[in-house]
Amino acid sequence: IPDAVELTFLSSLILTGEAINIQFSGPDYGELREVAEKFKSTLDDYPGVFDIADSFRPGKQEVKLSLTRQGESLGITLADLARQVRQAFYGEEAQRFQRGRDDVRVMVRYPDSERRSLGNLEDMRIRTPSGGEVPFSIAARAERSRGYASIQRADRQRVINVTADVDISIANANEIIADCTRTVLPQILADHPRVRYDFEGEQRDQSEMLRGLAKSFVIALLLIYILLAIPFKSYLQPMIVMGAIPFGIVGAVWGHIALGFNLSMFSVFGIVALTGVVVNDSLVMVDFINKQREKGHALSHALREAGAVRFRPILLTSVTTFLGLTPLLLEKSLQAQFLVPMAISLGFGVLFATIITLLLVPVTYNILEDLVNVFDRLIGRAFALRRRWT
Repeated sequence: IPDAVELTFLSSLILTGEAINIQFSGPDYGELREVAEKFKSTLDDYPGVFDIADSFRPGKQEVKLSLTRQGESLGITLADLARQVRQAFYGEEAQRFQRGRDDVRVMVRYPDSERRSLGNLEDMRIRTPSGGEVPFSIAARAERSRGYASIQRADRQRVINVTADVDISIANANEIIADCTRTVLPQILADHPRVRYDFEGEQRDQSEMLRGLAKSFVIALLLIYILLAIPFKSYLQPMIVMGAIPFGIVGAVWGHIALGFNLSMFSVFGIVALTGVVVNDSLVMVDFINKQREKGHALSHALREAGAVRFRPILLTSVTTFLGLTPLLLEKSLQAQFLVPMAISLGFGVLFATIITLLLVPVTYNILEDLVNVFDRLIGRAFALRRRWT
C-alpha cells in the first residue's frame, strides 16, 4: 500500500482495547520518542507480541529558522526574521480594492523566479533595525526538519502511547506487563527521570473493572452474611457456611490451569457468581445439624448424620450443575469463547467447593462449638470471681 503509515486489522467479539498499551508522559517529545523506541525494541523480544506501534506521527518537512550571534548583535529579533521571510516568500498585503463582488488583495513579494527553492532563502538579505541590510547567512540559520502532525497531551503533559497485541495461544499479556513493570521499565526510565508511564487500553479497563467488582463483592458478602444470620439466629454459623467461598475460588483457578485457560475479566465474573452458589451445600449441612441438635441429639451424632444423610443431595446438586455447564465448556465456536472462562470458574468452583464442604463444615462446626464452650467457661469464671470479690 503506497505511502501507508500504519495498517491494522482488528477482529474481536468484545473490544476492550489493546492488549498492551503504555502511555509515556513528559515535557519533551524528543525524550518521549527515545523512551518509546527503547520500549518497542524490548517488546519485540517477547514471543507472541506483534503489531508493535506508537502514537507519534511526524509532520511535514519544514524549515526552522534561528538567529546567529552576529544577527543578535545587530539587534535582529526572531520575530523580525520570521516576518521578513514571510513577506519575501508569502507576501505582504499592500492594497485591497473591490472589483465587482470580489475583494482583490494586492500582495508584494519576491518574483516567482526568486522564491522557487531553498537556495533563494540563502540569497535574500535581512534588514536590521538601523536600516541596513545583511546577507541571510550572517543573520540567521536555516535547518530542515519535520514538525509534529499532532501533539497529544494528558494532564498537561505531552504523551506517546506504545501499543502492541498479544497472541493468547503463545503468551499472556498480563504476564508480559508484569515483567515489563518489574524489570524493563525501571531500567529504561532510570536514564529519563522526567518521564512517567501509565497503563491504558485493556489494562486500564481491567483495573477499573476490578476496582468496581471489589466494592460490589464486599457488599455481596455482607448481604449473604445478613441473609444467613437471620434464619440461623447466630453470628458464627454464617461464617461456617461462607467458609466454602475461598475454596470455590481455588477450584476456579485450578480449573483454568487444568483446561489451559488464562484468567480473564469473564473469569472474575464467574468467580463473583460462584460466591452465591457454593454456599448452598454448606447451608444444607448446617441447617440439618441444627435440626438434629434441636431434637436433642449430641453434636457428634448430628455431625455424622449430616455427612451421611446429606451426602447424596449435596453431591448430586453440584454434579448436575457442573454437567449443565459442560456443553459450554466443550463449545468450540467463536461466539462462545468469551463465556468459557466464566463457565470454568462456576463449574470447577462448585465441584471443588463441594468436596471441601463435606469435610470442612463438620470440622469447622465442631471447632466453633468448642471455642464457644471455652469462652462460656471463661465468662462464667470471670463472673464467679467478681461475685467473690464483691
